Amino acid sequence: MTQEMKIIKEPLVSVVTPVYNGAEFLRECIESVLAQTYSNWEYTIVNNASTDDTLKIAEEYARIDQRIRVCTNDTLLPIIANHNKAFSLISPDSKYCKDVSADDWLFPECLERMVNVAEANPSVAIVGSYQLSGGGTNWRAWRVRWAELPYPSTVIPGREVCRVQMLGGPYVFGSPTSLLYRSDLVRAEAEFYPNATPNADTSACYKCLRDNDFGFVHQVLSYERVHGDAISASCRSLNSYESSRLSDLLHYGPNFLAPEELRNRIEEILKDYYWFLGVSVFHWRDQKFWNYHKERLAEFGFPLSYLRVANAAGRKFVDLLLNPKQSLEKVLHRNGTNGYFPG
Repeated sequence: MTQEMKIIKEPLVSVVTPVYNGAEFLRECIESVLAQTYSNWEYTIVNNASTDDTLKIAEEYARIDQRIRVCTNDTLLPIIANHNKAFSLISPDSKYCKDVSADDWLFPECLERMVNVAEANPSVAIVGSYQLSGGGTNWRAWRVRWAELPYPSTVIPGREVCRVQMLGGPYVFGSPTSLLYRSDLVRAEAEFYPNATPNADTSACYKCLRDNDFGFVHQVLSYERVHGDAISASCRSLNSYESSRLSDLLHYGPNFLAPEELRNRIEEILKDYYWFLGVSVFHWRDQKFWNYHKERLAEFGFPLSYLRVANAAGRKFVDLLLNPKQSLEKVLHRNGTNGYFPG
């Protein structure tokens, strides 16, 4: 089969990279797309008003390969808004959509393996895969993520995987770079990522899997670069995951859980949330941290309870006193120069 015949036979994949000041890693990201064993793709890079060499690098590659195009925002968009803009630019002829973050990259067989699963199983809306995660020279910081599904499960009912996850099961949706989306679902709404939180990709999975299945490739197909400027680092700093878990449960939980299950799960997550906030008292979080969680809880209709924070902090303090293996000095390690109690 000639290369031209192979491309015609393969469904079109729209690859997107929304990027702001990503010059340090962008070349590696683009080169990984160019190195794909799968040939029928288009690649849109959305430069979010970058002030470094991002635009210069992207345009350099666009001149080399006509499948690459570059769009530039005149003004800086919020991160999720820029992702949704990138999704809105995919070809109307594409069958699948692949997001790859500018500081990540794809292994050569990524598109081929993921498309194969999707093509063999038309009920599949999203395909996941293993992902190598790490950065730097510390070998202990490197790991393979999203390996919770038993081998060789290739197709899992969407309602089942969402239900298990909402009830506290393992997280299997991965990161945007580790997923392949069906393009008709991406095009179905003006904003594929349905909210502005850093964890909007998870919300999109719940939205898409209500009436579709989840596919999975048991192979490492992408690399997630862990560094201080990554979105995931910001999520960990504020711990936006706790509030996003509660948000998704309130918004999508009725699709997957019985009413009593939903009520019980909401209380369990609130209990975990307040335990986290109580522990955070000992970590001297700044005012930005406390304002974020106060606003998020109010948004969900659960105003911050200072009594519950204090009770959780008290339980943690007793735990520290009774646990000789845990150093109080370690727990009181300050993340900054000023400590705040929620206010």
